[in-house]
Amino acid sequence: MRIAVYLAHPRPGSFNHALSDAVIDELSTRGAEVISHDLYAEGFDPALTAAETGTVDAATPSADDHVTRHRAEIADLDALVFVHPNWWGMPPAILTGWVQRVLVPGVAYKLGTADGEPAGLLRAARALVLNTSDTPADREREEFGDPLQRVWAACVLPYVGVTDVRRMVFRTVTDSTGAERAAWLQEARDQAVALLHGT
Repeated sequence: MRIAVYLAHPRPGSFNHALSDAVIDELSTRGAEVISHDLYAEGFDPALTAAETGTVDAATPSADDHVTRHRAEIADLDALVFVHPNWWGMPPAILTGWVQRVLVPGVAYKLGTADGEPAGLLRAARALVLNTSDTPADREREEFGDPLQRVWAACVLPYVGVTDVRRMVFRTVTDSTGAERAAWLQEARDQAVALLHGT
């Protein structure tokens, strides 16, 4: 199984990095082919260009080699993993830009279908989103309505053909203990195994 892990946190040594490392290790140990991307370390440019706003052919290269490589890779994946913090109810700008530049019409979905709905083009049917947050769960739910759940499970992933969207939030990170973090890393590993096996 071919799985890509996308990490979006600018600070090396963050708990997001630890989550990403744990998932990559678990998936690799269990025989998955893992492609890992630390978007900040790679210097991925999140700025969508005017030339990238139309429908493209998956084989047509972008002026940005990073974008071309990511578009080519995503077509051959079986599952996706996203690891990022909750910032203002959104993914970090670098990951939002990745979505806008990589998951484009002609690569990740097709417009103009007979029923007027977009058709997802990705082979990947499953995705796991791991978020960190400093907002308590009840406040997230009651005041904000869990915007990241809507972003990933309603707006982005189903649009490109991912039908099985799993998400786990680790909170509150800032005041967490070492024991809590160790337990969370094990939960992330368990979620990675479940994603791998579709259970």
